Amino acid sequence: MIANRRGVIAGIAALAAIPAVAAPKAPAPRRPARLRAGDIVGLVEPAGFTADSFDLALVLETVRAMGLVPKPAPHLLARYGYLAGEDEARAADVNAMFADDRVRAVFAVRGGWGCARILPHLDFATIRANPKLLIGFSDITALHLAIAAKAGFTTIHGPNASSAWGKLSWDAFRAVAFDGATPTFGTPAGTDDRLVQRSGRIRTFTPGTARGPLLGGNLTVLAALMGTPYLPDFDGAILFLEDVDEAEYRIDRMLTQLKLAGILGRVAGVVFGQCTDCRATGGTTSGFTLSQVLQQHLAPLGVPAFQGALFGHVADQYPLPVGIPAEIDAAAGTIRLLAPAVA
Repeated sequence: MIANRRGVIAGIAALAAIPAVAAPKAPAPRRPARLRAGDIVGLVEPAGFTADSFDLALVLETVRAMGLVPKPAPHLLARYGYLAGEDEARAADVNAMFADDRVRAVFAVRGGWGCARILPHLDFATIRANPKLLIGFSDITALHLAIAAKAGFTTIHGPNASSAWGKLSWDAFRAVAFDGATPTFGTPAGTDDRLVQRSGRIRTFTPGTARGPLLGGNLTVLAALMGTPYLPDFDGAILFLEDVDEAEYRIDRMLTQLKLAGILGRVAGVVFGQCTDCRATGGTTSGFTLSQVLQQHLAPLGVPAFQGALFGHVADQYPLPVGIPAEIDAAAGTIRLLAPAVA
């Protein structure tokens, strides 16, 4: 017995002397091809509908002004309740755009609600085999996260095709999607005037810098995907969040859900962008302000975290490449891309 025990101890000691092998890191996301003037881009409505054909005409003009050729999906003006057609039809439009070799990227016309409903109908094998930029935000978050989890290539959380596309949005999008640039969003005046944050205020909860892949989007949509197979791995990620029309207590509830699910405890840093009209209404009193709610959830994480970056439901916003490594500086309120989003 003693001899055997000594042999086991000696064996354990020998194993301890062997250098530890680092756990393999998640592979870097594949990069879709960059956009070029004259490229055909698909227009889809995976969520809410566009009721007026005149509104669609404006979207087509916007895309053409980018130097691109719009290809409307077959069900673009369909309507099913508050959705742009039945789930299978909306999914078929997305599948067809990724399967079409002539289509170089896919723009969501608008958000709303409904992307999560089409996830079971998406052909992720085809999508995975045909990496293309998907551009959109708000409810399109469900598609960004699902593609990150199931297809492993970069998409862009940025303006929908029907968004305002102000100068900052367009300049930043062109730099990222056409030029393959790696800008720093929120840079001080004098370094790159195209990408300067000229409005809003940065609130730093925990100063410092952090690096990791950009993952996130709309908080409500992300929280609704908890417990599904459509969420990527958030270990070491830079979590970015935005929302609209949510009272402070609902933001509190959703951040609590992310905390209890273990997501907040695994990220390397957090950027909370714009939360448009996020306040209690109807004569009720919130009790806590939005910044107080964020302070309560983000400061205890001990990772760099700040609020106020320009992305979300605002007229101008930065395009954030989902899955691309970035560095944030929570004191300066900056997001620096560390690799191109496109090949």
